[in-house]
Amino acid sequence: MEITQNECFIELSSFDDLARYVCAFQEYPRRVYSQEFKGSRIISSSLTLANTLLIFYAPLPKFGRYVSYRVNGDKEICDVVESTKNISNYAPIVHMESEISPLPAESKKISDVFHPIQVRDLGSLARLTYNPEFPDESNLTLYALQHKESWVIGYITSLEMDEVYYNFNYVKLYSEPSKHFIKYQGNLGKEPEFSNSIEHGFSYLPIIKIKKNPHIFGFST
Repeated sequence: MEITQNECFIELSSFDDLARYVCAFQEYPRRVYSQEFKGSRIISSSLTLANTLLIFYAPLPKFGRYVSYRVNGDKEICDVVESTKNISNYAPIVHMESEISPLPAESKKISDVFHPIQVRDLGSLARLTYNPEFPDESNLTLYALQHKESWVIGYITSLEMDEVYYNFNYVKLYSEPSKHFIKYQGNLGKEPEFSNSIEHGFSYLPIIKIKKNPHIFGFST
C-alpha cells in the first residue's frame, strides 16, 4: 500500500490558542514559524505524525521575535514581543520566506486520520494523559472542536503495530468550552473542572480550540 506523506493545516480559534499550545506548562516552549499562507501571514507550530505533518496555525497579530505567554490570576496574557526581559514563557519565532516543509499540500486522502473513541467522562480523559512508559514526557494538550450541534474535547493517542494508528479519545460537552484549562486533582477523588486560573496543588490540561472540524479528527461533517 502506498503511503502519502503530506501537510495538514489546522486553523485554531485564535492566536491565544496558539500561544497556549506552544507555551502553557511547557518546560521548553515549542519553536514557532511565521509564513505566508493563502494570502496572509500566519504563525504556526507542528505535530509530526507517522505520515503527516500536522500544522496548527493562527493569524500572526504582529511581527516580533517571541510569542509571550503568562497567566495572571484568571487572565491569560498572550502577545508577540521583541525581548524576553519580563517574567513570562517565551516561544521563539522563526520568520520564513519559503514554505516550512518540502511535503506536498494536503490531499483528499490522509493515511493518519484519527479514529474517534468516546470516553465516559472528563476524569477518564484526564487520566488518559498519563503515559506509564514515559511519565516525565507527558503531552497534556486537549483539543476542543465543534461536531454537528455540540462540542467535543479530546486527547490524541497512538498505537504502534506494523503501522501507527491514531485515536482521538473524546468526551461530549453540552456547550462550547469558554475556559482555557481543565483543573484536576485525582488524589482527592474530585471530578475535573474547567478553569481560567492556576492554583498550587492541582494538575492542569491546556485546552486548544480548533476553528473548524478538520477531516483528520475522524468525525463526519
